[in-house]
Amino acid sequence: MASVTFQKAQRWYPGADSPAVPGIDLEIRDGEFMVLVGPSGCGKSTTLRMLAGLEEVTSGSILIGDRDVTTMPPKDRDIAMVFQNYALYPHMSVAENMAFSLKMAKVDPAERKRRVDEAARILGLTEYLERKPKALSGGQRQRVAMGRAIVRQPQVFCMDEPLSNLDAKMRVQTRTDIAKLQADLGTTTVYVTHDQVEAMTMGDRVAVMNKGEIQQVDTPLNLYSRPVNLFVAGFIGSPQMNLIEAKADNGAAKIGGYLVPVDPTAANKMTGNITVGVRPEAWRLVGAEDGGLPISVTVVEELGSDSFVYGSCDVEGTPSTVIVRVSAKDKVSKGDTIHVTTDPGDVHVFDTESGLRLSE
Repeated sequence: MASVTFQKAQRWYPGADSPAVPGIDLEIRDGEFMVLVGPSGCGKSTTLRMLAGLEEVTSGSILIGDRDVTTMPPKDRDIAMVFQNYALYPHMSVAENMAFSLKMAKVDPAERKRRVDEAARILGLTEYLERKPKALSGGQRQRVAMGRAIVRQPQVFCMDEPLSNLDAKMRVQTRTDIAKLQADLGTTTVYVTHDQVEAMTMGDRVAVMNKGEIQQVDTPLNLYSRPVNLFVAGFIGSPQMNLIEAKADNGAAKIGGYLVPVDPTAANKMTGNITVGVRPEAWRLVGAEDGGLPISVTVVEELGSDSFVYGSCDVEGTPSTVIVRVSAKDKVSKGDTIHVTTDPGDVHVFDTESGLRLSE
């Protein structure tokens, strides 16, 4: 096992007007499960492929442990890659697929069998070792691809959206399996996904990327409760945080005719146009006479124990979408007008122009 260090690592494709990854700095600790997350085209897969040696590093450097692997060929980096597609050999059995890299490395047959049997036991594939890939489900094929990486006993696992080809139920089960497997093996893992729910439930830490640059690296809980800018606030969370443009008004945030209470540390920094962020679960219903923010309900998503209410509030004559999480006991229907308020400690305040966080 080993740590991974990116030092101003840049990837600039020939003929491009700007670099895909302008120069990333990231320290991944030994044994850590690090998730790179962001929208399509943000540079996360390019960053992973630079680590794996599949993309050239234009400038800067990448270290695995104390070794500078920037110009080292992939076969010498001691990493194992799990791709989005399973890339299994259709004419080989599960056991043969898993053992293939060891066979190429001329590992002793007895040692090959021991490693394959151990990986199959860990992944629940023992009874499928003689089957061909076509006789397996999507989740089982992905586990075979994982097993092929495990038997190599690498210093670093690189996983590029390995669950995106699975259906929703299988994705939930498999991401739990991968997280448990990584915890058991203790191997440093760099995992790429565009699914922020995946990132939040799997990673020890998460690096949120946009336009090739890291916006924030933190634990999932800190990303959720303390996003450093508007991009992270809007990207992390499902449903996403309500982000409503407001005006600073004597230490409060004014949305139309409603004053949102904010933390005193933010009140001292607020000037002009600001953006207020409130998580759906941070709103609470109040009566119309209590002066809450009025929301015209357009859609209600019934989830059993609770519901997500989608509506709009009129801000300076411009409708803004608002999402409110309510209990199933609160009977809210399409076409209703509800009133909501929140506590100052649950209000995130951002500077609209720079996007930076103002609230402590």
